[in-house]
Amino acid sequence: MGSGGVGSRPAGRGAHAVKRAVEWTVARRPDLVAVTGDLVSRPRGAATLRAVLEQLGDRCYVVLGNHDVEYSRDPFSRTVGLTDLSPATLLVDESATLEIHGRKVQLVGVDPRAYRQRRARPWELADPEAELRVLLCHFPSVLDSLPPAAFQVVLAGHMHDGQISVPLPRGKLRLANPRARYTTGLYERGGTWMHISPGLGTTFVPFRFYARPEATELVLQRA
Repeated sequence: MGSGGVGSRPAGRGAHAVKRAVEWTVARRPDLVAVTGDLVSRPRGAATLRAVLEQLGDRCYVVLGNHDVEYSRDPFSRTVGLTDLSPATLLVDESATLEIHGRKVQLVGVDPRAYRQRRARPWELADPEAELRVLLCHFPSVLDSLPPAAFQVVLAGHMHDGQISVPLPRGKLRLANPRARYTTGLYERGGTWMHISPGLGTTFVPFRFYARPEATELVLQRA
């Protein structure tokens, strides 16, 4: 999951998309849930966020996005100062190790402030003994800075699939980031696979056009 923005409009379509996505996710009973930032865009969304995280439970791992800190371009966005997101685990330039089906899995989370200030070094936290290393970072461009084989999987957000897109014969023109190298879905670079969540919420304007909200189920198979 990414770009929930549950504090934007409590009764709007974005809130409805979040509700449906959470219910669907819980019903799927995943091994873990990753939320890749932009959790709340207004202080009024904090209570809703906590209710969402309670539903997702302790298998949920979270990183912050630019709308959760001081890097939002949205003039109406207000930071909430998120710290304790229990029962979920917030990863702020730190890692968590868990066992899934008898295999050691490491999750590393990047803080958006460190990333924007070019201080983030997530590969230094990577555990070579983990069978699967997963990086959670709000910004997809992190893929270009990773050393080969540091992580097998990167989970990102930020792009909202453009939020407002124009369908063209050769693909969509995503107005929010028309020249972006990474937009949505799967990408591979140097043996590392990245998935960019289209997200669930909105920013600036309270709607999406040709950019459907989505929570994505990823099924990983051992090579």
